[in-house]
Amino acid sequence: MAERRLHGLQRVLGTNALFSTAYGNVGSSIYYALGLVASYALGLTPVVFIITGFIFYLTAATYAEATAMYPEAGGSSSFARRAFNEFVSFFAAWAQMLNYVITIAISAFFVPHYLGSLFWEPLKTAPGDIVFAIGVILLLCLVNIRGAEESAGVNIGLAVVDFATQLLLVVVGLFLVFSPSTLVDNVSFGVAPEWKDFLVAIPVGMIAYTGIETISNMAEEAKDEATTIPAAIKRVVIAVFAIYALLPAVALSALPVYQQPDGEYVTKLGLSEEEGGFAGDPILGVVKQIDLGIFQGAGELYVGILAATILFIAANAGIIGVSRLVYSMGLHRQMPDRMRQLHPRFGTPWIGILVFGGIACLMLLPGQADFLGNMYAFGAMLSFTIAHIAVARLRLTQPDVERPYRGPGNVTIRGRAYPLFALVGGLGTGLAFLTVALLHLDVAVAGVGWLALGIVVYIVYRRRQGLDLVTTTKVAVPKPVVDHEAEYESVLVALEWRSYSPGAIAMAQKVAARRRRGIHVVVTITVPTSEPIDAELPDHELAAWAIIEQAKLQAGRRVSGHVERVRAGQAGRRIVEAAKEMRAAAIVMPLPPRGVAGGTVFGKTLETVLGERPCRVIIQSDPGTPTPRTAPVGQA
Repeated sequence: MAERRLHGLQRVLGTNALFSTAYGNVGSSIYYALGLVASYALGLTPVVFIITGFIFYLTAATYAEATAMYPEAGGSSSFARRAFNEFVSFFAAWAQMLNYVITIAISAFFVPHYLGSLFWEPLKTAPGDIVFAIGVILLLCLVNIRGAEESAGVNIGLAVVDFATQLLLVVVGLFLVFSPSTLVDNVSFGVAPEWKDFLVAIPVGMIAYTGIETISNMAEEAKDEATTIPAAIKRVVIAVFAIYALLPAVALSALPVYQQPDGEYVTKLGLSEEEGGFAGDPILGVVKQIDLGIFQGAGELYVGILAATILFIAANAGIIGVSRLVYSMGLHRQMPDRMRQLHPRFGTPWIGILVFGGIACLMLLPGQADFLGNMYAFGAMLSFTIAHIAVARLRLTQPDVERPYRGPGNVTIRGRAYPLFALVGGLGTGLAFLTVALLHLDVAVAGVGWLALGIVVYIVYRRRQGLDLVTTTKVAVPKPVVDHEAEYESVLVALEWRSYSPGAIAMAQKVAARRRRGIHVVVTITVPTSEPIDAELPDHELAAWAIIEQAKLQAGRRVSGHVERVRAGQAGRRIVEAAKEMRAAAIVMPLPPRGVAGGTVFGKTLETVLGERPCRVIIQSDPGTPTPRTAPVGQA
């Protein structure tokens, strides 16, 4: 039930719904990306958006092919798991997590700037903007902990309004302010902008495409995913490219490049509010430069409120992305289980939401939007590059797997189809990653530190769980109890010698078929490694056989049983082997009390049985145990 609450009610999304939701996320970034890119690229800002648009097109093709091939949430992390191994999957997921954290921070940071331009000037400068943005993040974290669900209708409506507004700005701007001669005069190659700044602007420009993973993360909710996912991605590419190719040209016509007294070339699109510019609210700045006559005041109010609303929704989408990703990483044993621990009342990964929401707040403290933009470029370019490489590798390692959609541009060499879109796209995103890392020392240090922290946590956690670094090991999550349990010809009840579980025996009675020997109880005794496996442990043996006799008293002659000696950490595997040997149709196990779970959600023994189960597993929580209710897990 918790997982269902985490992801909201399962929806069946068609192409229009997928497109609208994705554009709502991608389209929101123009409200801050325009100013960030213009601060570097100046008059070449339209060219930067065209270049990044082409890279976005190649990246979208990669996501379309891989998501249609494997319609599951996870994006580049899922692709990397299929193409490589769990460690590479974690690496991609951790880069995605950085993207989500930055998306939360930068979206929240620009909300007060748009509102401040309309209502209260102090919101446009520090510390007002930082305090307000942190308040937005904390509010959204609390809302998401309570389990607020995305409203598909609201998202679609806002996306349509957003796209229509941006399109209207382009049309009006083309008629009122667009000037080809001004665009030409804006550029002085090598001087305005300098080549170094132009190169930096390209990876920063990719921030305009925040949210490309949205469709991939909604793949499991898509209707006829083989066709709707590629179709939705194509529509997003067309819509985004149409807006981002024209709106910057209108903006640079309205707010052209000029030379300051000190000789520096600037545009008000890239200047801060303190310097008289519109870097904090670039789209509103463009509207202010367009003479709308009697509609000027209403137009500014409308665009400012819409921008703040869209950015608020984008920050919320980032937190939703964090909750989904942290839960997925926990299920795949990529981070400690506590991070994905669900709230006992609301059923949401509240610890993960608070931790990464807190990190987003820390990112805001310097109040540097350009630093946030470069950090996003660092994580996004790394994540996109892994996605491109994964798709290219899947073409080599899994050539015969059905691909409902193939990206454009394929070259066949010796019978193998090589994806040029992924190779060229990977080259572009890889070079962009190196550019932002090499030209910004602070970003490189922060980005590498983020990656190093994640790798250390991953290695320590996997070692403590007795897992290697590359094997995929997924935690099996219980499903809700059904009203009427099926009957099984043979049921294995697994208990530990220290405690008896009347609830587990009662559940076995409920589901076992009515026959003389339908229930078999196996009681495990853990033998210390300092002792031989057959060492005499009379007290343990006596307690174990007492449990079997107690089960016979409760369930009658239907019960048989035996005692198993195991080493520490091997009980789960021995229970699975016993179930196979007796051809059990179901395994019943008690859920360990809180504090006995060995630091995991279920306990290592139970999670091993869930992960390697040869049949159905039924988890029973005895009355008084502060854990979830009985939950059956279907056969893998």
